[in-house]
Amino acid sequence: MGNYKTALMAGVMLVCLAGRASNAVEAGGGAASVPSPRVFSSEHSGTFNGRKLRYTATVAETILTDPAGQRTASVFTTSYIRTDVPKGTVRPVVFVFNGGPGSASLWLHMGFVGPKRVDFADPVHPPTTPPFHTVDNPDSPLDVADIVLIDPPGTGYSRILPGGKPEQFYGTAQDAQMTVDVIERWTREHDRWNAPKYLMSESYGTIRAAVVARLLAGGPMATGTMDGMTLNGVILLGQSMDMSGSGGDDARYLTALPTLAATACYHHKGPAGCTAESQVAAAKAFAADRYLKALYAGNALPEAEREAVTAELSTLTGLPPAVIKANDLRVSTGVFAHELLEGQEVGAYDGRYTLPLAGSAKDPVADDPAMGQYVPGFVGAFNDYIRHDLNVTVPEAYEAISFRAVNGRWDYGQGPGVPIYSNYAKDLATAMRRNPRLRVMVGAGYYDLVTTLGSAAYTIAHAGIPQERTETHLYPSGHMPYLGNEARTALARDVRTFLSQ
Repeated sequence: MGNYKTALMAGVMLVCLAGRASNAVEAGGGAASVPSPRVFSSEHSGTFNGRKLRYTATVAETILTDPAGQRTASVFTTSYIRTDVPKGTVRPVVFVFNGGPGSASLWLHMGFVGPKRVDFADPVHPPTTPPFHTVDNPDSPLDVADIVLIDPPGTGYSRILPGGKPEQFYGTAQDAQMTVDVIERWTREHDRWNAPKYLMSESYGTIRAAVVARLLAGGPMATGTMDGMTLNGVILLGQSMDMSGSGGDDARYLTALPTLAATACYHHKGPAGCTAESQVAAAKAFAADRYLKALYAGNALPEAEREAVTAELSTLTGLPPAVIKANDLRVSTGVFAHELLEGQEVGAYDGRYTLPLAGSAKDPVADDPAMGQYVPGFVGAFNDYIRHDLNVTVPEAYEAISFRAVNGRWDYGQGPGVPIYSNYAKDLATAMRRNPRLRVMVGAGYYDLVTTLGSAAYTIAHAGIPQERTETHLYPSGHMPYLGNEARTALARDVRTFLSQ
């Protein structure tokens, strides 16, 4: 993925977990001088998938403590629970989080699962200045499952308290254990131990989901106790579980090609009459045979074959042969984004978006044509919604993404800020071995240049994940595969089916 690997909201890797992190969850309160956890609850009604229903929205603070009882962090969750069901009804619960690391859950909240969503009349040309608006979201799966969104410490309203330290939370192992603690606590408090449970994750959140799925059952080497909690399913959107590739790994060019081909077609740079589906199929076939052999041959590739491969790559990607030759047949997503359209940059997080090349400050996120344009609407609409619809009043600012304080000091197993590259899909494979009924759904956007659809397929096929319990769906969108009415409605249909099986 070239320079986009470091820009990935999906962060990086995982460590071998051996021993329970010291982040037990307590109710708070205690001495009179200690403030009680804050809770904001309100009643609502809405129509989802054609069903009118009533639900409670609760934004609640959970206090984390260490073994000595020190209050280390506060974690905010937002729960949507349907209330007009007969007593004793067993409804599934979906625990939802985004990634980063350092990202709050507002993207999935306001883009897909929440009862309201940000209003983008044209998803590829969203409003970038206030006022921003929300609209009813009939695609929310609230008709078939209750929803719990989790903001890790340092994101959203969640904060590390004076008794805590960043190293207790800002790391793959620590973060996963914190998530397990919060899920277990929410389950106990709401008497939902026997409810079917699912994780919905996005970007780096898919790494969190894989590790959490492994940890939930417990064990002497994992949590130190036999917790016995299992999941019915895990939903991975914009998956990034395998971050083990290196700069010299040709697999990334092979797996990126279908996304480049689909994006070229979107911008009318592909073959005449192409579609995203036809381009993906052609690119997959080419990558699995002739392109693979060419990259394997390296400098030993005969010149005639090099010319033929260059011509086919040019047809698929819309790039001039000179660009392909200059990159030795290895076109990164970064090169593609800058070379496909004259004077324009294609968005990494969603290849449908463009901005002029001129004037960019080269910030991998703020200057990304997709993130730069849709972030203001999400953040503005969410802050208005949570204050005026959910009546949340707290002094803290809502941190959408914390790059410097959280992402930049993340501990992947060798200390804060030191990256290591691992394949966390193996954690999910372990969880699926332990739980023969655990199912996985993968959702990928055709135009996601950060976590490509090819890398998703490759990861799932090479990690020991049971294929018969895994389903993959592609959507006409990007890294957030719910941007756009067509994509969101299709994803909602597939998620409802997955939750109802």
